[in-house]
Amino acid sequence: MLIEHKKTPLHWGALDLALFGLEKDWYGQILDVPAAFGLAIDHGSFWFVATRRQPAHIHPKARPGEFTPELWKYDVAEFFLSDPVSGRYLEFNLAPNGAWWSAEFTAPRIRDNEEDVEMPGVKTYSNLAPDGTWVAAASIPLDVLKARFNFGPESRMNVTFIVDSPNQKFLTASPAPEGEPDFHRPDIFQQVKIHDGGLTFHEPQ
Repeated sequence: MLIEHKKTPLHWGALDLALFGLEKDWYGQILDVPAAFGLAIDHGSFWFVATRRQPAHIHPKARPGEFTPELWKYDVAEFFLSDPVSGRYLEFNLAPNGAWWSAEFTAPRIRDNEEDVEMPGVKTYSNLAPDGTWVAAASIPLDVLKARFNFGPESRMNVTFIVDSPNQKFLTASPAPEGEPDFHRPDIFQQVKIHDGGLTFHEPQ
């Protein structure tokens, strides 16, 4: 899973990072409209960017920048990040309008804390175009990810989407195993590759 290492701070409105397209759903069916994502770190933050040229069905309680549970019941972009030492992992949800949610897990679908607790320092951004195209981004302090999940070159992660609600389609950057869609699969998370340099657009391998 490629993460670009930027030498200068990233800023919403001037993001310059690689976007990776997801053209198939969990079952290998080609999407009419693909989704895309990018990952990067700068001097102090981890950035997650997601986009799709299709109107999104957003959780009715979602408000830009606000912590909102159950975003996954509607269209959402997600990433999962596992701790290479303990095996704990983070689920982070980002709605197309910038609402967000996160939770920590000690094992697949086993919450560390059943109460929703906001991760400190998260900032989100979004742009919803008149034609329905949306772009959303989240920045998370690196020191938080390092302290809670030992974030670094040995980390493993996956990026996923839920689109076309209410007839939901499930997308995964990691190869999907057989069976019903299940994003809580640390066994398919990919080791990160922190890359210095500029890239433009790549299809996932």
